[in-house]
Amino acid sequence: MGTGHYFWVIFYFASLCSASLANNAKINFREKEKKVLDQILGAGKYDARIRPSGINGTENLPTYVYVNMFLRSISKIDDYKMEYSVQLTFREQWTDERLKFDDIQGRLKYLTLTEANRVWMPDLFFSNEKEGHFHNIIMPNVYIRIFPNGSVLYSIRISLTLACPMNLKLYPLDRQICSLRMASYGWTTNDLVFLWKEGDPVQVVKNLHLPRFTLEKFLTDYCNSKTNTGEYSCLKVDLLFKREFSYYLIQIYIPCCMLVIVSWVSFWLDQGAVPARVSLGVTTLLTMATQTSGINASLPPVSYTKAIDVWTGVCLTFVFGALLEFALVNYASRSGLNKPNMHKENMKKKRRDLEQASLDAASDLLDTDSNATFAMKPLVRHPGDPLALEKLRQCEVHMQPPKRPNCCKTWLSKFPTRQCSRSKRIDVISRITFPLVFALFNLVYWSTYLFRDEEDETF
Repeated sequence: MGTGHYFWVIFYFASLCSASLANNAKINFREKEKKVLDQILGAGKYDARIRPSGINGTENLPTYVYVNMFLRSISKIDDYKMEYSVQLTFREQWTDERLKFDDIQGRLKYLTLTEANRVWMPDLFFSNEKEGHFHNIIMPNVYIRIFPNGSVLYSIRISLTLACPMNLKLYPLDRQICSLRMASYGWTTNDLVFLWKEGDPVQVVKNLHLPRFTLEKFLTDYCNSKTNTGEYSCLKVDLLFKREFSYYLIQIYIPCCMLVIVSWVSFWLDQGAVPARVSLGVTTLLTMATQTSGINASLPPVSYTKAIDVWTGVCLTFVFGALLEFALVNYASRSGLNKPNMHKENMKKKRRDLEQASLDAASDLLDTDSNATFAMKPLVRHPGDPLALEKLRQCEVHMQPPKRPNCCKTWLSKFPTRQCSRSKRIDVISRITFPLVFALFNLVYWSTYLFRDEEDETF
């Protein structure tokens, strides 16, 4: 056998020996982990019912628990039930002097447990929680890490449905503040204190998507509560949500404007088209009422007036006003039918009186000079002569000073006083008045609620 052959044989045996030593080392390392766990958590050595001592083993100081969380998603914000759902990774960290162990020269960084009942746990609960559950697919999403210095890190993934009292006065131009509150259930501040972890206690997943809201910002704070059994430590996170207005603009505001404008078409129809105008007014009124009831069905029955109530109420009033306008037009047209006949009778009576007066004057002239062959016209007419009175009226009219033209009277003069002219004037005035008043309402509405939205909503 050559020298090279012996070299490869020796190298092969050396590799086998090193692999076996490495495996033994791993086995020994895992055995050391087991021994450490048995050493610190063995029977009769650790009692999970006993609260850890304070800083540096001080018994009369409370246990400090540092909290942080990672918001994974916010699934819904319900206006009717006034609640929201969130999924988060919740973490707590505290120090337990009884769990210190040897890190084997830095090789053992931490020990991992999946059973939370093996060590003492803070009695934290979510005070505004309605529903909640843990995640157990495929395995329970929870772990506990024990570090060599006795520090304990507890992490769990949970889903919660939390109460969120809302103020809907500016709905849908509003902002809502929803809180996440955590407090101790049984330990008072003399025994247990919750603190936010320094640095970045609350983290939010990137590209958080909400269907009708935008998460603008959040703020961490403390909310300790005092009862007749003592003072309890409490933490809270305030989430500021801004409602997306584009959805409501397309679904509510623009359709309501269109219904109001459609109701104005009645002003341009002929006043004799009774079926068309009545059906148009009733249809728009019923559609607007249905729209209003649908909006209110998605909101809680609160005792105050919301911004959307003002909008729908005014739009409903405009549609109802258009229907009443036709009723007024129809009444005016029917009441004006008898006036032309009365006017004609009066004119005929005046004409007969004038003819009778002329005949009487002519007979008087013939009686005064019966021998004359012809009668001459008097140079000066009698003051009671109808022709003289007509001349005097014309002179008075020409002697009056000229008046300044009035724009409104000039515009209304296009509709002279005759049959149905009064109803026509009502339609023409409504064509201008209704759009102007509605535009003024829009100006006041948007300026009021948009400025209130900026001033009153403070974080």
